[in-house]
Amino acid sequence: MSVWATAFAAVVAFMGIGLVDPILPSITQGLNATPSQVSLLFTSYFLVTAVAMLITGWVSSRIGGKRTLLAGLALVIVFAALAGTSTSVGELIGFRAGWGLGNALFVATALAVIVGAASSGESAIILYEAALGLGLSAGPLVGALLGDWNWRAPFFGTATLMAVGFVLIATLLRATPKPAVKTKLSAPLRALTHGGLATTAFTALFYNFAFFTILAFTPFILGMSPYGIGAVFFGWGVCVALSSVFVAPPLQRKIGSVNVLHLSLALLAVFQVGIALSGHAGIVVFTILAGIPIGLNNTVFTESAMEVSDAPRPVASAGYNFVRWMGGALAPFVATKLGEEIGTAVPYALGALCCLAGMAILYVRRHHLRSLARVDADHTFHDAEPMPSST
Repeated sequence: MSVWATAFAAVVAFMGIGLVDPILPSITQGLNATPSQVSLLFTSYFLVTAVAMLITGWVSSRIGGKRTLLAGLALVIVFAALAGTSTSVGELIGFRAGWGLGNALFVATALAVIVGAASSGESAIILYEAALGLGLSAGPLVGALLGDWNWRAPFFGTATLMAVGFVLIATLLRATPKPAVKTKLSAPLRALTHGGLATTAFTALFYNFAFFTILAFTPFILGMSPYGIGAVFFGWGVCVALSSVFVAPPLQRKIGSVNVLHLSLALLAVFQVGIALSGHAGIVVFTILAGIPIGLNNTVFTESAMEVSDAPRPVASAGYNFVRWMGGALAPFVATKLGEEIGTAVPYALGALCCLAGMAILYVRRHHLRSLARVDADHTFHDAEPMPSST
């Protein structure tokens, strides 16, 4: 029950990423704002999330995992509810920043708590990835269903669901012991001095720029109702979930993590070009299909960041997420501003170039990623059928 309570809250936390997608045009109208101003909802959220990643390990190692989860949930509940009361786009941007702080505390701690509470670490990681995929796919649907009634409703809905998660974790999750060694504030930045982790993190920064160009700007060019936008991004989220859980692991074993990253970045670049050059139907199709390489990247980048260095996993995760979420913070505003002032195809051209830049970093710094080949070989060995005895 501890595992399922945490997993439920994780689903709702990840829903918050795509929740606002279907209502972005409605917020623009309701608050008399421009698309680039509304895109700052993503920027403030991910900028605070990125910076807060540097302190999550410091906090959880001092107050324990359960209290960190509850603190994160409490912040999300408060700021999501406040977001629903906003009277200006500036207020909404500020409340989303507070939401990002709570989300960072929760998301950074949830995986460690699930693994610690579950009987099988491998099953717990699969459950966490499933929660991520379900949250990304459900967020646009919930945003559409509630947002069609009123753009404020999705924020109040998220606060309500998070309150349910808070009660479940408070009552069902056993208190987690504090780590024997407290994490230093400087630990995540020190971890980034490792060549392999730095390579993974900065490649993921370019990938996230491309990822959030699609997520933040596409709703403005679809020209659809909240239901239509929600349906498109639900399909996108399903592709993310299926490819991250069911396609990425066997593909890693077959061709290796680095080759999967090259493949998925190339595929994402192709789909970005497809969006840029297509009419309305093509935009819908390529947006949904973009979920496939995004799902592959999410899984492989995260696992690579955990395995490529000798830093403790929570520390490596914090440093990696600090860098990669900067891409999520920059992309929404930059892409929307370019789309407003130059043309709607320009953000996707830039997103494709970012994918190519990520591939270039992987190639130039490939010698820093040799340890991933050994990890892939270990996974393949453990998953293989036992050889028949020669006697």
